[in-house]
Amino acid sequence: MSDTTATPTRPVNWTAISITAAVVMGGILAALLAVAPRDDGGIAWFDPMIPGGWMAWTLPVAIFFWCIASLLVTFTILAIRFPETPRVGVLRIETTRGDRLFISLLGSAFICLVWLFFAGLPVWGALALCLVYAAAVFRWV
Repeated sequence: MSDTTATPTRPVNWTAISITAAVVMGGILAALLAVAPRDDGGIAWFDPMIPGGWMAWTLPVAIFFWCIASLLVTFTILAIRFPETPRVGVLRIETTRGDRLFISLLGSAFICLVWLFFAGLPVWGALALCLVYAAAVFRWV
């Protein structure tokens, strides 16, 4: 004889999860800005965050990795909350949101490298191109 009584499940509070994730990521960003090197009261953007460290951990590098971590957290929550089936785009391969994020990040890295080679610093123009490229990838790939 099988037991047909189902145990009620508690609904997941996605608003609380999203707000908690945003608060945690905001706290990490605030901590990064708090420990950033300062000179004459302002942030010294390109001074090392770890004096004598083995890698050039400057504030822009830390913010870059913070952005990547924020994207991964956001896309993880989206994947759990709104599962999606893969779709076929112009590349004729099945992709999910995570796949399109990876394609856009990889392509953006190459856009920035090409920009640095041909135009040099600053890379604000490359950032604009990367945003257009990412929008195109999420729309059509």
